Amino acid sequence: MEKTQSAANGEASEYEGRVDVLSPEDLSEVLAAGTKEVHEKAENTQFVKDFLRGRIRKELFKLGAVALYYTYSAMEEEIERNREHPYFAPLYFPQELHRREALARDLEFFYGPGWRSVVSCSPATQAYVDRIHKVGREDPVLLVAHAYTRYMGDLSGGQVLKKVAQRAMKLPPTGEGLEFYTFDNIHSAKSFKQHYRSRMNELELDAETKKKIVAEAVRAFGFNMQVFDELDEIGRSLPEEVMDAGLPVHGEGGDRNKCPYFAAKTAATGGTEYACQVAMAVLRHPTGQVLFAAWVAFMAGFAAWYLM
Repeated sequence: MEKTQSAANGEASEYEGRVDVLSPEDLSEVLAAGTKEVHEKAENTQFVKDFLRGRIRKELFKLGAVALYYTYSAMEEEIERNREHPYFAPLYFPQELHRREALARDLEFFYGPGWRSVVSCSPATQAYVDRIHKVGREDPVLLVAHAYTRYMGDLSGGQVLKKVAQRAMKLPPTGEGLEFYTFDNIHSAKSFKQHYRSRMNELELDAETKKKIVAEAVRAFGFNMQVFDELDEIGRSLPEEVMDAGLPVHGEGGDRNKCPYFAAKTAATGGTEYACQVAMAVLRHPTGQVLFAAWVAFMAGFAAWYLM
């Protein structure tokens, strides 16, 4: 474990610049291929699409943090229970990865010192939590799927998303309310993810067990989508003025030429108006740069996940 901690803190050069030769049978590769379709579905949930359009509701962001708190509390409780299990011990990085305490500080910022008495676990989140506890008690190897899906996603583009949220919701530049995105004990996210993948690929698992882990990862994505859908349903009851900074979107009374996402889409199809549209989005709207960064961050996060 000493070598693991040194690598995470950037003190061991053996992981810097290291290029692993991957096989299609490696667990990280099997997971990436097996979750590609459900990953795309998660990307296209209404909650995510609204965020990409700049329709950011602070109340929903807070509820999302609550859901994450209960999810990570369950996952990290089971990780602690199984920290010496041969199929999970190599992936035990509490100082580097655990998010429960950071989320608790975020919730105290949003809800105040008595936050524990005013938040509760939603039905969709409870189903996710129940599944994590069941896996931890009955089939701990499947915790690999949950840990990989959550932690590796958090490390992919998390710092960019932190800055986007700070600016879009006018949160303090010192990071209060966004500690979830801060991994103080990881010097290089890229190197750490590479090391984590290597540890996963070294697990002695047969093909059937790998299939079970992939199936569980797909299930984890499903739980996350259910939470997104639940938040979207809650969002329908929020008054429009509760929303934070955003641009009008085409189809809702706005000029589509001023939308950075339309500009990006035009660029992807080879349109000649790309530069003009991006400039208009950034220069005519103070939030245009933030929203375009959000789009890039999300796309980079999903791309990075596939390349892990």
